[in-house]
Amino acid sequence: MEERPHVAAMARPRLLLPFILAAAAAVILSPFGDAHSKAAKKSDDIVNGPLLTSKLNAKRTLIVGPEDEFKTVQAAIDAVPVGNAEWVIVHLRSGVYREKVLIPETKPFIFVRGNGKGRTSITHESVSSHNSESAAFTIHADNVIVFGITFRNSARAGLPNIPEVRTVAAMVGGDKVAFYHCAFYSPHHTLFDQAGRHYYESCYFQGNIDFIFGGGQSIFQCPEIFVKPDRRTEIQGSITAQNRKEEDSGGFVFIKGKVYGVGQVYLGRANEAYSRVIFADTYLSKTVNPAGWTSYGFDGATDHVMLGEFNCTGPGADVSERVPWARQFTKEEAEKFLTVDFINGREWLPAFYY
Repeated sequence: MEERPHVAAMARPRLLLPFILAAAAAVILSPFGDAHSKAAKKSDDIVNGPLLTSKLNAKRTLIVGPEDEFKTVQAAIDAVPVGNAEWVIVHLRSGVYREKVLIPETKPFIFVRGNGKGRTSITHESVSSHNSESAAFTIHADNVIVFGITFRNSARAGLPNIPEVRTVAAMVGGDKVAFYHCAFYSPHHTLFDQAGRHYYESCYFQGNIDFIFGGGQSIFQCPEIFVKPDRRTEIQGSITAQNRKEEDSGGFVFIKGKVYGVGQVYLGRANEAYSRVIFADTYLSKTVNPAGWTSYGFDGATDHVMLGEFNCTGPGADVSERVPWARQFTKEEAEKFLTVDFINGREWLPAFYY
């Protein structure tokens, strides 16, 4: 856990030099001076991602910015050789990159590093009836790490005003892909977690209808999930729509996060016969519908779906009105999902919590 910096009261300036020197020495030697140093380090960590950078040990860095060799993100991605086998950093300077970006299957081992969510953004207004075509940012390659970037599909909600329209902010289809300190924005279908093993740490997600969906095998560690209203339909949206079709290793696990927003939302819907979503140790605000989960749009039996919660708190965590097929996991049942072993993360993640 990161420490919160101490705040020291500033002394009133003195006129005599000895007092000034003594005060300066006291600041340097005091724990408050150390706290300010820690605060500066925290700021550097958010901007530079030194831990990830050192762990990946990349030998080449491509810089993207208005005054640099690469003016667009896609141009830097295109410069990575096909069949790349060593980590390459694609560093995005602060700013908004208004473009659609694709990392193809033939270009693995790319570390896309921004200057922090809120500082570096990839945004594109992209609308389609197909999820993959609407994505502003797409990863098909394996072994991709992303740090400190906001991904935004800037399409207006309900444009055009039909439910079939998709406006995906990011699509993740490669295996062994991790996002650290990133943000994802869209009016509705925000993150298409299509397939593969994925890890999202300290990321922000905003949307309404099925806004984290797909067939991936993914852990969301310390997520912040904000629900927006959607005027296109009268139904309440769902945070998740997980596409597990058979008894396999797929599923979404949310750990130590919080859910809040405007209006009401379901934690998820039964999208396939074996859909699996678990919210664990998560704060659920009153924006969570008392039923918790829904089978809207799904005609099959719910006998094999695994949609449920473990040790959640907040007004939305009252399970007295949950749908009868939702699960309330015991500690023993939940344990196997609550570490990165669920995604074999110890084998490939450069950094992780548990």
